[in-house]
Amino acid sequence: MTNHAIGTPEQLRDPNYAPPLTQAIPLGIQHVLAMFASNITPAIIIAGVAGFGFGAPGADIPSLVYMIQMSMFFAGVATLIQTIGIGPIGARLPIVQGTSFAFLPIMIPAVLGAGTAGMAGLMTGVMLGGVFHFCLGFFIGRIRFALPPLVTGLIVLMIGLALIKVGIEYAAGGAGDFNRSKPTWGGGANWLQAMVVIVVTLGIKFFTRGFMSVAAVLLGLIAGYVVALMMGSVNFGNVGNAGWFALPSPFKFGFELNWAIIIGMCLMAFVSAIETVGDTSGITKGGAGREATDDEIAGATFADGLGTAIAGVFGGLPNTSFSQNVGLIAMTGVMSRHVVTIGAIFLIACGLIPKVGAVINTIPYPVLGGGVIVMFGMVAAAGINMLSEVKWDKRNMAIFAISLSIGLGFQQVPEALAGLGGTVKILMTSGLLPAAVISIVLNLVLPENLD
Repeated sequence: MTNHAIGTPEQLRDPNYAPPLTQAIPLGIQHVLAMFASNITPAIIIAGVAGFGFGAPGADIPSLVYMIQMSMFFAGVATLIQTIGIGPIGARLPIVQGTSFAFLPIMIPAVLGAGTAGMAGLMTGVMLGGVFHFCLGFFIGRIRFALPPLVTGLIVLMIGLALIKVGIEYAAGGAGDFNRSKPTWGGGANWLQAMVVIVVTLGIKFFTRGFMSVAAVLLGLIAGYVVALMMGSVNFGNVGNAGWFALPSPFKFGFELNWAIIIGMCLMAFVSAIETVGDTSGITKGGAGREATDDEIAGATFADGLGTAIAGVFGGLPNTSFSQNVGLIAMTGVMSRHVVTIGAIFLIACGLIPKVGAVINTIPYPVLGGGVIVMFGMVAAAGINMLSEVKWDKRNMAIFAISLSIGLGFQQVPEALAGLGGTVKILMTSGLLPAAVISIVLNLVLPENLD
């Protein structure tokens, strides 16, 4: 789509250039399609793990639909903060924001089986973690030395490994004891739906080009949804009860200080901030052929934190920049921030319509599972790709080995930490935080040449 019908090569590299609306609108919607499935998935997972998702004994469908709404609405709001900017806040680049997977390893144990009662502490943690994340913008450039590819690659890999179990559980029929107790859990019908999503996603991704290839996961989910519909696995019972318009409600789930969640969110903010630095640099390199400026990196980090803090106030989950859209800008060659602004407005409009959230909520767990197996696997693969830049000498191998062993071990055997207090246990059993802390400390204290 990079041709003179959109603009000259110089215009396409300019973030302030506004293409004709006939081109800008489909390009903006394409950005939304590329991130849509990833953006709504964390809300569905958290509701399911907490025990109020669809099919749970304590199902609270209006609360789940509301969370899906807020995922769309505040992804749009946070994206507008990035593209339009407020003073020093916002990179004023075509950065697409969305609900972050990175925080799931902290959020899942924090709300496991707690129902909607567990959401007050989570949302308070999201809000305060966002404030902390905002503050990182003041000195993000000065801490990058402590986060080389060895550390960031390991952290991203650990995020993916922590989430793969969730993908398998959803493909089998859903997470939580209430889903596992169903006679259909792990059955062939569930895995058929999940495999349709995976096969169609891979087929579209690698055998098509342009718009379809970018939206491969979304189209795979649609294919799996059609199969599930034909198999009678889709329930539209709650769609009719959903309204046509609703505004965000402040402190929808209440306010509660849970220090385990707050500390976890603040620590994960470092990971999210580094991810945003990488995405910002990727956009300027891929779209404009230059390095990101310090002001752009600081502004992007400020916007990350502000978007997350506002989302937490209204019952949304943490926001971060979406890497898949970085690749989309490199593919289309259109650097215009106004294109992404159009996509943000579309997301906000969808977030104000509860029926959209109710329809999304009809997606069966196995269909969603097929999608997240692909998405979570790609998170782990992205971590491995980052680690490919590491010089694998004895020093770095030792740091990686110890950090991975302890982090992954705590993930797999959480009962080994049964004697620890509640706050410490939640932070440690994610595996992610111990791996991050160990790798950062060892990288700073071990001599460069162990020989």
